[in-house]
Amino acid sequence: MKPLQSLLIATACIASPAWAQTSPPAVPSVPTIDLSVESSRAATNDLQRAVVYVEASDANLSALTNRVNQTINRGLATAKGSTAVKVRSGNSSTWPNYVRNSQKIESWRMRTELLLESRDSAALSELLGKLQGDFALGQISFAPSTETRRKAEDEAIVDALAAFKARAELAANALGRKYRIRHVAINTNQSFRPTPMPAARAAVMSAASDSVAPSMEAGETQINVIATGTIELQ
Repeated sequence: MKPLQSLLIATACIASPAWAQTSPPAVPSVPTIDLSVESSRAATNDLQRAVVYVEASDANLSALTNRVNQTINRGLATAKGSTAVKVRSGNSSTWPNYVRNSQKIESWRMRTELLLESRDSAALSELLGKLQGDFALGQISFAPSTETRRKAEDEAIVDALAAFKARAELAANALGRKYRIRHVAINTNQSFRPTPMPAARAAVMSAASDSVAPSMEAGETQINVIATGTIELQ
């Protein structure tokens, strides 16, 4: 063996024990428990939305457009007279009616919507009664307003965290151990849809020819919150 090779081998043998001593000690595993709880609070559907529309046909497209626009303008003027109701234009569409088994246009049909929104159900109901002469009712839906939903959500979060703590204590006590919370996550992004009025009832209302205001029952929406997390047993 050459002197240089002997020196390298000897150096490696001496260095190995020192390198092994610098390795981090193994971290003992800590027993953990994953927990999940859910809470809910009822939020009043204090926001009502309605879609009203006018739909008509005419062989003359220009005459049809003018007639529908005049009706929409009357509806906007009537709606703006109710300060408790917000109104804005909705979808508008026009399509041709063809002669049967032909590409020849026989007439035109047009539909235009108005969108109404209010936290005053009595005011919205009264306005719908006034509009029934010119407009058909497409849909009424109910939902919590932003403020009402946030309040119910905040209360549900407090309930969820209290329930998480209670379940953590229950699990730890059952094992005769103490615990600490490693982390907790709050999920408030639950899917949510406004509650619509049944189509049959809306159809009856749209067919009314007088100005009797329709009655509305808003009800409530359940706001759900889920708390998930992990505790460490000590």
